[in-house]
Amino acid sequence: MTNSILGEWCTVTLGDIVDYGKAEKCRLEDVSSSTWVLELEDIQKESSKLIKRVDAAERQFKSTKNKFKSGDVLYGKLRPYLDKVIIADQEGVATTEIIPMDASPYVDNRYLFYWLKGDKFLSYVNEVSYGVNMPRLGTRDGNAAPFVLPPLAEQKVIAEKLDKLLAKVDSIKAHLGAVPDTLKRFRQSVLAAAVSGKLTEEWRSTRALEELTVSINEVHEKRKQTWIDEQVKAAVRKGVSYKIEQIAKKYKEPTEQTLDEFDLTLIKHIPEEWVSTNLDSVSVAVTGKTPKTTEESYWNGDIPFISPSQITNEGRLTSPERHVTQEGTSKTTILPYGSIMIVCIGTIGKVGLVDKEVAFNQQINALIPTQVVLPEFLFFWSKTLHSWLNKTSSAVVNAAIINKSRLCSAPCPLPSIAEQTEIVRRAEKLFAYADKIEAEVNAAQERVNKLTQSILAKAFRGELTAKWREQNPDLISGDNSAEALLAKIKAEREKLKPKKKIHTRKKV
Repeated sequence: MTNSILGEWCTVTLGDIVDYGKAEKCRLEDVSSSTWVLELEDIQKESSKLIKRVDAAERQFKSTKNKFKSGDVLYGKLRPYLDKVIIADQEGVATTEIIPMDASPYVDNRYLFYWLKGDKFLSYVNEVSYGVNMPRLGTRDGNAAPFVLPPLAEQKVIAEKLDKLLAKVDSIKAHLGAVPDTLKRFRQSVLAAAVSGKLTEEWRSTRALEELTVSINEVHEKRKQTWIDEQVKAAVRKGVSYKIEQIAKKYKEPTEQTLDEFDLTLIKHIPEEWVSTNLDSVSVAVTGKTPKTTEESYWNGDIPFISPSQITNEGRLTSPERHVTQEGTSKTTILPYGSIMIVCIGTIGKVGLVDKEVAFNQQINALIPTQVVLPEFLFFWSKTLHSWLNKTSSAVVNAAIINKSRLCSAPCPLPSIAEQTEIVRRAEKLFAYADKIEAEVNAAQERVNKLTQSILAKAFRGELTAKWREQNPDLISGDNSAEALLAKIKAEREKLKPKKKIHTRKKV
């Protein structure tokens, strides 16, 4: 079929210009230890970059492989690798799921390479690929795939223009791709400056001593009051009668131990106006508990039940699948707004700031801040404890663990409430700035990701070479036309077809 495009191009199938699926086979004994052995995992998705190059000495194989030569287009026919395609820069062998193609001398292999990356071909592949678990582009469908054939000279110009344009796109992607790491380091530096006093160093110099003073007596008083308040709430949830005096008698003073044996925190670098204490002194630590899962009256209520998977790396809580009922709250631990969650079993160190009343499971220990510490400041400090938490944890059979008492001994710096307020204000302003940049970068990345297909689409509509065609009419007409080129391809391929044997009868 040779419908014209732009008056000079031919619409054909991939099988008209190359034998898709046909490859020369080889076995292990046919290669040397230095032979390049290519697998699908070696090719980066979408970018067509080679991630690693492995030779036969490192990658032993037993099954048959496809041979390929330098300049061949190598196409991964197996999903999820259907958009993995590269041009070989040397000879080698590849898994049979990688199809070598060489359309030269009548089709520029770089043009073929870019066509296989374009939306028109990819859309076709998504429609026809088959297989339940690992869909693939079979030989028949591959040969029937659409292909647009320009004159050979124009193919080369298109490939050259795409080389330059998409290299610029890749450069932009690389620059944008580096921004998240930069922002991560920026956020970490803001946290470090916030909890070490550097962020408010100038602010402190303009404040009276009374505004910067921390009262140890107040720290102890507020901690006791918070503990009593939480005990009362628990008694109410369980429907148990109580007396404040009886509850107060059970109160235990916070541990005086501060554990930082590996010198992993910033506690030694705090301003002299601050108090060096531990988490137990500024909060009430509690451990999560899961209500009996077979008891229906405990579940499908309104209170979110949080597990580590609902705590994001940024410290936000995502919506959980399970919720407990009011009856179920008597069988678990309920955290108030502003509490700090710390994953202490398994993937240790994730920290979450509670933005509503929640229940949580036993993989999490939580800190209920007293009135001497702002939840946001305690959250910032807890996020800096990742190394401390992992280094201090104990190993158990299947996972690492850090128990509540050990967590309570973690160091904690304590500025005045006035300074904490200023720290939180400044830090959140800087974090908001970083979030804004991140959102802008994400939007830019989406636009750039669409840019590649937009450029390819323009190339295969002839828009990149419109001016070139006007200036070079002799290179796209007559013997140089796409139709003449297609005729040459057909003639050449006809010559290569195996000739049928003619059987003659023997004379008797």
